Amino acid sequence: MENFLFGFYLGMSLILAVGPQNLFVIEQGLKRNHVFLVCSICSISDCIFIVIGIAAFYYFSQTNPLVDLILNLLLLIFILNFIWNKLNYSSNLYSFNEIHSEEYIGKVVLKTLAFTYLNPHVYSDTIFIIGGFSRELIFNEKIFFAIGASTASFIYFFSLGYASFYFANFINNQRGWRLINIIVISSMVFLSILISHKILTIIKLIT
Repeated sequence: MENFLFGFYLGMSLILAVGPQNLFVIEQGLKRNHVFLVCSICSISDCIFIVIGIAAFYYFSQTNPLVDLILNLLLLIFILNFIWNKLNYSSNLYSFNEIHSEEYIGKVVLKTLAFTYLNPHVYSDTIFIIGGFSRELIFNEKIFFAIGASTASFIYFFSLGYASFYFANFINNQRGWRLINIIVISSMVFLSILISHKILTIIKLIT
């Protein structure tokens, strides 16, 4: 259960960082434009990336402590870069188009795939960061961890789509931006401390 909760916590912490994909989901929700399909594509894609990341890190972590050290250092760099970007992110307010003009389903699918698969943050968050934190878990723990992280994506995206009016107002509020940034940055700082401790442990083992 604790691995499920940790996966859920990690997944939700990363996905809270509002980006183009999230804003697109909110806009489709406001337009009532194939909301279920859009949320499903985003959630399922996250699930696929999470599984790929966990499998990849499991494969690479079976080598030697030096490789494990390198992977942890790269993971720490990714997290610190994530924190830096959030600290320097401009909290611009967004204007959402609330016209209920339904687009062709094919066009909506292509847009959703583009916002998902052409977004580098999706890969870094799901494959590298979430995958990186699964390295030391045994097989059963990895399953619960993956389910937890995937559940966070499903809950978040479907909430974003079907409660889009609330989220649009929240994002267009400076206090809302500050609250989101504080939560995300605090979570990432906590995770960076965990990784730093792991790096020091590996260095002691090697030396």
